[in-house]
Amino acid sequence: MKQVKSAILLAAGLGTRLRPLTDTMPKCLVPINQKPLLIIWIEQLQAVGIERIFVNTHYFADAVVDTLIQYKQLDNIILIHEEKLLGTAGTVKHITQNYIFDDGSVLVAHADNVCICDWKAFFEFHQCSDKDVSLMAFETDKPSLCGILECDEYYNLLAFHEKKENPPGNLANAAIYLFSDLAGFFNLDTELFDISLDVIPNILPKIKVWVTNGYLRDIGSLESYQQALRDCITYKV
Repeated sequence: MKQVKSAILLAAGLGTRLRPLTDTMPKCLVPINQKPLLIIWIEQLQAVGIERIFVNTHYFADAVVDTLIQYKQLDNIILIHEEKLLGTAGTVKHITQNYIFDDGSVLVAHADNVCICDWKAFFEFHQCSDKDVSLMAFETDKPSLCGILECDEYYNLLAFHEKKENPPGNLANAAIYLFSDLAGFFNLDTELFDISLDVIPNILPKIKVWVTNGYLRDIGSLESYQQALRDCITYKV
């Protein structure tokens, strides 16, 4: 089954390059159009039928809880607090060890990026795909700072180049994935830390790439964050 009902939002990053903004809040709560980024993610996914959303917390975890209460979302979210950061793959592995996912595919996303896209189209692409994993991609203006994807003419993933000096192209990994069998790809017997480094390179033949024509930006730096604020003025989020 490829119906998408659950999502894991990876939101526990420290956001050190966003200081001093992140001296008082976690990166996932920085405002876009005066709304916390995490709330934008949650509202978008709920609008397309996601019923269960996991969010991991670490830095300023209480602020995340307070924000969810403020936006009346706390009852709809499963919070996974990490005293020590587990890494993106480690978080997903931990969740699969403690929760059952037998009702369809699962969305896994780095929720400290700005993403405004046609989620319904992404889900439909996955449902019609002959692969078990769908990876969202976008065209970047700074390929050396991204994970760059090499695909064939049918958008089957052939190779993955993580932040290399002269990567072959500008089609970038959006760090947003749909997994038809979550536990099967996050092997519980294997030490995992990072999705891009420890998972994706080992399952290339099982991945098909979907290129969004929406808006996606990594807001890992103050410069990029300011650009996102300018770009998102026209979006109603």
